[in-house]
Amino acid sequence: MNAPPDPAGRLAGEIAAPPTDHTDAPEPSQILFGTQEPPPFPELNIFPIEWETETPKLIELYDKSRDPGWSPNRLPWETLKAEDFTADQRYAIAYWFTLLSVFDSSGPAVFARAMIHTYETHEEDPLRKCFFSVTRDEVNHEEICQRAITTLTPGGPLRNTPETALGKLAQNNAKWYYHNGARYWEGFKNGIGRYPLPILFTSFLMGELAAATLFHGMHQRTTIPVFKEAFRCVGQDEARHMGICMTVLRKLLPALEEAQKATITKQLRAGYVFLSGILYEPPDQFWELPATFRPAHRLLEEKAREAGLGILSDEERRENWRGAVLKMKGVLEKYGIAFPAIPEIGVDGETVAFDPDDIIPVF
Repeated sequence: MNAPPDPAGRLAGEIAAPPTDHTDAPEPSQILFGTQEPPPFPELNIFPIEWETETPKLIELYDKSRDPGWSPNRLPWETLKAEDFTADQRYAIAYWFTLLSVFDSSGPAVFARAMIHTYETHEEDPLRKCFFSVTRDEVNHEEICQRAITTLTPGGPLRNTPETALGKLAQNNAKWYYHNGARYWEGFKNGIGRYPLPILFTSFLMGELAAATLFHGMHQRTTIPVFKEAFRCVGQDEARHMGICMTVLRKLLPALEEAQKATITKQLRAGYVFLSGILYEPPDQFWELPATFRPAHRLLEEKAREAGLGILSDEERRENWRGAVLKMKGVLEKYGIAFPAIPEIGVDGETVAFDPDDIIPVF
């Protein structure tokens, strides 16, 4: 009887030794001869990514920001106890931080979007890094608002149930603040791709200048330990942000066209209008507010001041705002940029009107 076929043996018998004379690999120059370029890169795309440096000063500023020297979770929050305040004092302090959050809690999204834009427009590497550092700082500033609000009014500002009339007024005002913040965010989203860097940075500078002014004054006045330290740290960050903005603007402003200068003048007026929502009192322009808003706002500020938060008087805030604006006026007028009149705080200049739907909002 014949043995069954052995497939493995048959295959093994077919194994052939490899050839001993190999074909040489092609020379790089031979491969290069057949290459072709890819299609053109799309506009406003983050690729190609390169690491150019045009402004060494920005590298220094970024290096200083790598370790800001503080962190929200290391502040003495254990000293902030809800039971140390009356209900209305808690509502009032949380209300003020809610007001601040319209600016500081939108900061991470604003500067993250701006950072992405610097990649899309292929700005120099240290500028992109500086925007990253500002975004990180703004996340820390938002956490200050978060911790203050949720410690004093758990679930606040909108998911806490107020037990007093003043608390209910605080919550209603907070909703109106967020309503106006939402309108400004839409303007920012729609505008950031339409304007060149000098216009963006002029807006950012005004916001940083305003913030530095605010936190310096409140650091000096507040008697609540954790907030005193928080305001000092945040003010330190804002001063660094101002340095970034000024470094960029000194490079960009000399090359502005007249139309761009005129746009900046309008932007400055718009910036005053929005930022006065926290630095002074919301003007009538842009802000959509009910009749109850301003009287409730004044009552809440007075109650927060009584609790030790350190809110300056209207006159003190007016003078602080005026001093900060005049500093900026001195910077920009050297480059032939007309400064807008801001009669609310006694600043002379050019009378301008602005369209809220056609500006870069200042956060």
